Formats: sequence, structure tokens, C-alpha cells
Amino acid sequence: MKILLVEDSATLRFAMRNYIIDAGHEPLIARSGEEALQLLENTPVDMIIMDVEMPGLNGFETTRLIREWLAGHWIPIIFVTGLNEDENYREGIEAGGDDYLIKPVSFMIIKAKIRAMERIAEMRDQLNQLNAELEALSQLDSLTQIYNRRTFNELAQQQWALAKRHQQPISALMIDVDHFKLFNDHYGHPAGDACLKKVTHAIKSCLHRSSDILGRYGGEEFIVLLPETDAKGAMRVAQAISEALENIQIRHDVSPSSTFVTASIGGATCLRTTGHDLEELIKNADRALYKAKRAGRNRSWIDEVATHKTLLLADTNQELLRHFSAHLQPHFNLLTAESQKECLELAVDLHPDLILLGTNIADTEAGIELCKILARTPKTASISLAMLCDSSSSQIQEIGKKVGISTHFDKSLTAPALLNKIVQLIH
Repeated sequence: MKILLVEDSATLRFAMRNYIIDAGHEPLIARSGEEALQLLENTPVDMIIMDVEMPGLNGFETTRLIREWLAGHWIPIIFVTGLNEDENYREGIEAGGDDYLIKPVSFMIIKAKIRAMERIAEMRDQLNQLNAELEALSQLDSLTQIYNRRTFNELAQQQWALAKRHQQPISALMIDVDHFKLFNDHYGHPAGDACLKKVTHAIKSCLHRSSDILGRYGGEEFIVLLPETDAKGAMRVAQAISEALENIQIRHDVSPSSTFVTASIGGATCLRTTGHDLEELIKNADRALYKAKRAGRNRSWIDEVATHKTLLLADTNQELLRHFSAHLQPHFNLLTAESQKECLELAVDLHPDLILLGTNIADTEAGIELCKILARTPKTASISLAMLCDSSSSQIQEIGKKVGISTHFDKSLTAPALLNKIVQLIH
């Protein structure tokens, strides 16, 4: 160990220095409390043997300053003094000392005390190492050994702050293993776990920068943060991940879309972080993932975070969805749902600014229940609701009352008129 000896007497310094060397340790010498503090600024030590009676700062005062300066880092401090009153013992312990020896001190005594403090220091180091290992384990997902969701969010917030400070682009990818529930049901959970480990390895092989962050966001869902990356760069990484998964060729005989395990990837890029936040970036990546799934899975879809509001259009009539999507897509981040269940899932997960329900969905028992759930669920209660209906229908007001929607848009409105009414509602 490196042992700092603080002693103003040359005779005692010489004797104690030899004791430390004979005990097998390296002595560092300070002739005063002030000199000890200066030495500690740049030199780490494992133990301090401190004389109490010194000119200037005495041993107790010096120890108080050392403890204050070191804060949470503990090193053993042994006082050596001629003061042997009970009050001196009390003052020494309160000042931060760990042991208290009365002069003259024999070699055997000082050697034994050093060994005792050395054992305590070793136990401290072992405990610190165990704590560090536990902290590392608490940051990782137990199966895949990548960051868990909590740690990913913490590290991603740091990278977001850097991107905001330097006004650099930043991207996020949401990666979802296609039809993983079918895989688990067919091959069993152990095979499912092995599959996720291989998928993790494939994703990691495509991330080459220390600033890239990979986390497990859910069961079969992964998330990647890509600092200093625009939409083209995010798409290159997404395509590389798809190719890596294709190369490992994990059989998936019950997948409706491929004979091997594939993934749908949704990405979002924020070119200017001012006015946006990390949650918004992730939410946009999640919306892009939904689009990749709707487009047939096993593909990548990258969007840029824009100031567009998000509109969820829900109806069982696909022709109606296509018609209004063509008019609304350029002006909104548009999502579509073909059932009450899909509408509810998208509303909870992606929190659109407006849900526009067609009467084919609204005017049903399931539609009434959907609106009630949306109204009482904290995540969706603040979302504006409107109904898209035929002006000729005499039941519109009655339907609106049943589902709790007072705003109605006529299907026969021209595209500019409908757009104007929607904008007035959600801006």
C-alpha cells in the first residue's frame, strides 16, 4: 500500500518511515497538515498515519478537511499522539479517525494496526467491486445482456442533450421480430430465447460506433439510438440489420411472411432537436414501425420528425380509408385502423392528436365501448375525437350522443374544407 505519513518531527518521521517499509509498504512523507493536503490533490494513497500535535493545521483539523474533500471515498486514518485523555479519543474519532495510538509506538503495534486497516480496506475494495458489478447487472437485460429499457432511456437522454447542444441530427430505430409469438408457440420458449440472443448479436454486429446505443425495449422489440445520423444513415443501418438477420437464417416455418426469422424496422430522424424531445423521437420511430408492419413486414420505414400533427383515421371501409388518406397524408402524420381493437391499440401506443372515426366503427356496440375506454384511459383521455359521417343521415346526432362525440365532419366535404376543419380542431 501507499501510506501517507504526516509527522512534523524528523526523528519520529525517520522511525515511522522505517516501520512502514519493514511492514512491506511504500511511505509517502508530509511534514505538516498543509503539505499533506497538497500531496493528496495529485497522489492517491491507501492509508494515512497522522500526527495530532503539529504547528499550523493539527491532525484533527487536517483529517476533517481530508474527509470533506474525499467525500464518499474512504481511506483509513490512524492518529498517533501523546494525548491520552478520553476527550482526545472522542475528538479524534469525530474528526474522522479510524484508530488512535499513543506514543511511543512500537514496531509490532504499528505493523499490527496497519495490517488490520489493510484488511478493512481490502473488504471495502471487494464491496465496491461487487457494487459495481451489481450496478452493471441492473443496467442490462438478463437474457440478451444489452441495456434494459430504463438504462437505454437514461443513456439516450444524455445523447439527446449532446445533439441538442451541438445541433446535430439524431435517429432512433424500433426493431420488432416478425411473428415472434408464433415462433415461441411453435418451437417453445427456450428456442425463442435462443432466437432473441442471435437477433441481438446480429443487431450489435451492425453498430460500429461507441455512441450507438442498443436496448431491449420489450419482449421481441429492440431499440437503437444513432447520434449524428440523418435519415439516409438510419436507413443504411436498418438495411444492414435486415441483411444480418437474413444471413443467420433462423428457421420460422410458421411465419406467414417468410421461412426464416425477419424483423420490421421503423425509424425516425430529428434533424433539428430544438422544440422536440427524445420521447417524440421514439414515438415517431414507433409510428414508422407500425407503417413497416402494415406495408407487409420484413422491411424498414424511416420518417423524419416534423411539426405535423398525428391523425388516426379509423373505419372498416377500406375504400373510405384510401380516399381520405390521399387527401390528408401530405398534411398530417396519418395512421389508419380498420377495427375498434386496432384503433384502441394505436391510440394507447402512439397517442395521436385526433381520432377520426367513421360511422361503420362508431355506430356499433364495440364503437360505443371504444369511445368509453378512450375517455377513461389516462393515456387517451386528452385526445380529440371526431366522427366522419354522411350529412343525409338523420341518426348522426343520436350516434354522437351515444359515443360521446360532438364534432362531426361530412364525408362530402371537399378536401380543402375538410382539412381546414380538422386543422381548426387540433391546432
